[in-house]
Amino acid sequence: MGNRGMEDLIPLVNKLQDAFSSIGQSCHLDLPQIAVVGGQSAGKSSVLENFVGRDFLPRGSGIVTRRPLILQLIFSKTEYAEFLHCKSKKFTDFDEVRQEIEAETDRVTGTNKGISPVPINLRVYSPHVLNLTLIDLPGITKVPVGDQPQDIEYQIKDMILQFISRESSLILAVTPANMDLANSDALKMAKEVDPQGLRTIGVITKLDLMDEGTDARDILENKLLPLRRGYIGVVNRSQKDIEGKKDIRAALAAERKFFLSHPAYRHIADRMGTPHLQKVLNQQLTNHIRETLPSLRSKLQSQLLSLEKEVEEYKNFRPDDPTRKTKALLQMVQQFGVDFEKRIEGSGDQVDTLELSGGARINRIFHERFPFELVKMEFDEKDLRREISYAIKNIHGIRTGLFTPDMAFEAIVKKQIIKLKEPSLKCVDLVVSELATVIKKCAEKLGSYPKLREETERIVTTYIREREGKTKDQILLLIDIELSYINTNHEDFIGFANCYTEQHLTTGAQQRSTQLNKKRAIPNQGEILVIRRGWLTINNISIMKGGSKEYWFVLTAESLSWYKDEEEKEKKYMLPLDNLKIRDVEKGFMSNKHVFAIFNTEQRNVYKDLRQIELACDSQEDVDSWKASFLRAGVYPEKDQVENEDGAQENTFSMDPQLERQVETIRNLVDSYVGIINKSIRDLMPKTIMHLMINNTKDFIHSELLAYLYSSADQNSLMEESADQAQRRDDMLRMYHALKEALHIIGDISTSTVSTPVPPPVDDAWLQSGSSPTPQRRPTSTVLPPGRPPAVRGPTPGPPLIPAPTGSLSSFVAPPIPSRPGPQNVFAANNDPFSAPPQIPSRPARIPPGIPPGVPSRRPPAAPNRPTIIRPAEPSLLD
Repeated sequence: MGNRGMEDLIPLVNKLQDAFSSIGQSCHLDLPQIAVVGGQSAGKSSVLENFVGRDFLPRGSGIVTRRPLILQLIFSKTEYAEFLHCKSKKFTDFDEVRQEIEAETDRVTGTNKGISPVPINLRVYSPHVLNLTLIDLPGITKVPVGDQPQDIEYQIKDMILQFISRESSLILAVTPANMDLANSDALKMAKEVDPQGLRTIGVITKLDLMDEGTDARDILENKLLPLRRGYIGVVNRSQKDIEGKKDIRAALAAERKFFLSHPAYRHIADRMGTPHLQKVLNQQLTNHIRETLPSLRSKLQSQLLSLEKEVEEYKNFRPDDPTRKTKALLQMVQQFGVDFEKRIEGSGDQVDTLELSGGARINRIFHERFPFELVKMEFDEKDLRREISYAIKNIHGIRTGLFTPDMAFEAIVKKQIIKLKEPSLKCVDLVVSELATVIKKCAEKLGSYPKLREETERIVTTYIREREGKTKDQILLLIDIELSYINTNHEDFIGFANCYTEQHLTTGAQQRSTQLNKKRAIPNQGEILVIRRGWLTINNISIMKGGSKEYWFVLTAESLSWYKDEEEKEKKYMLPLDNLKIRDVEKGFMSNKHVFAIFNTEQRNVYKDLRQIELACDSQEDVDSWKASFLRAGVYPEKDQVENEDGAQENTFSMDPQLERQVETIRNLVDSYVGIINKSIRDLMPKTIMHLMINNTKDFIHSELLAYLYSSADQNSLMEESADQAQRRDDMLRMYHALKEALHIIGDISTSTVSTPVPPPVDDAWLQSGSSPTPQRRPTSTVLPPGRPPAVRGPTPGPPLIPAPTGSLSSFVAPPIPSRPGPQNVFAANNDPFSAPPQIPSRPARIPPGIPPGVPSRRPPAAPNRPTIIRPAEPSLLD
């Protein structure tokens, strides 16, 4: 390759990309793409080839590039090319690349000069290039030929604008030296998309083909028709050189010789030629890389800071150090105990805001789930009365009893106490399950050492299971204690004081029952207890009446109220709790809500015309929690009604007033005593579980877990790291060092490269004014232009003999077009002031059309064609 500037950049970019690759990231430099714009046969493809340093693009006269060529240069250790339309084939001979470009162009556009906006995608892999995108675009033309459409000019311009409008693209506006620069369509299009001129570089080609005695010195010095980034002159290979296989190196040497030997360019030869164009473009790439470095540096520094704390413990890490293992084991066991205690007792740090966990769930089991299970075990009224009547009759035997037997009361009470065993043991199971979850959560921090985690979970879980057995034994013992002695002298028992006769006992029981109901309704005089607030959906309102809707419910000891929202300003309804009960409702087929219902036991409407209101929650846990809250308010679940198979016997009991009175007495006594037992069990259950299971487990973890771990396995096996942890540590250390290396490389690039400042703005108003496709003339002016003193001019002829009605003569005698040759070049060619200046056959004479016949011409008659000279004209005796 022939681009030394690019090759100097390659190691820097590669080092930077390697540093980012080592940390598993990509270095998005997003280098700008370079688009070459110009007229037909302006030398665009040659400029592109010289920048790349390879001869691979089609050449010829007329329109050769008829489809955009998107050339992606990709750094690689081997050199080859491949096309997007034939990926499977790799081209190592660049002559074949040129032939494939020509063939692919003809496949889409035909062979008769047709064009197409469909690009050809070519990738060139080489160790001598940067990752860049170069775009060779069709030449701007105005007259259609062959199969070209009538609007060829507009199609090509639209095609070019699509590629050069991107802010990150550099525009090479290529104009041949033997063309009037003021009419350069390439510069005008560049001005449209780059009004500040920051991305546009002018390239003047075919300097060696200018007429003898003419030059483009003032253009290249950026004095005439200036651009912000100026112009660079290049001399490309001619068609004869290409056909003669003249390589690019020889062409560059010939170009260098041309600029050094030409009298108009030798003083600026170091700023001309393809090498200087490469240098300017490479400097733009360097500027872009340097502009990207601060954001890359900031990104790397933030990552480095985030790793500092974690890496600190690994910097002097030695996997086989026994001291480190002992220290780590002690710290982890201690941290495990702290985490377990925090999850049970609660703490302010690392609070789970998504769901209940640990101690909060155990508290819910103690005070919501367990009381609800007790209420579910509440005896059925009809069954209980039947059992009492059977007990009384069986105790009296063949005799007819005159008094209520105590044995019947004791038998019924003991049967109800035995029923408490099932919900109590279930409560223990729920707590054990929750403790196992807590242990698993706490052990997650031991994940770096799988053996240690496994042993810790096994030892603690085994201990909890042992404590579970002892806790259940203790709870069964408590129930057996209650069964062993029925204390009818309890102060809360309704038969304890002032009840000596059955009549007194019955009356006292009824009064006690009434007092309990009043106590439920009004827990504190003058104060209403709010038991629960929350959102519920009333699920069974018909669509005609608005359908299901969510309300804010407030449950107190007296009533259930619901509001529009949680501000509790707009109350929708208030429902007293008297005679209310709860029943379960099956979940709807298409509903994801969990539903329960409230109804009135006296068959009255609960809300409007509804016999029951169905309340919906998002989860079953919410349903259970609301049921427990209703339970605290004295609203109990409905019992399954069991039909009495022996109706005659029930009728017989009810027909015996004495038996009915005895059943009612024992019924009230049983209700009172079982209430005392329930209250006692509800109080003792949490205390027993906390003492025998949870607190003992905490003490075990703090005092004995470490000893059990040492006895179960040796320290080395316990503290053997998992492969994942070892990999994570190695990755973290590698990432840390790679980040530091990347920052070091960025520093090296910053110090080894230099940014060039953006050139100051120039007056490029000529681009707006020069929009006419015809050659530009200066307007009539009586003031002489600068640099043309009247002393140099010859005697001026008088006014024309025949008046010019259109004023074209005055326009014609204005200062000459800038492309006239300077006087030194005229006299160098011929000392005769009246001889014809040098000719260019391809440029027609610029004779203003408005001069009437007979007006004498001010030019020598032998000069039918005016030469094209890009330098501004010097005074001449011809004027």
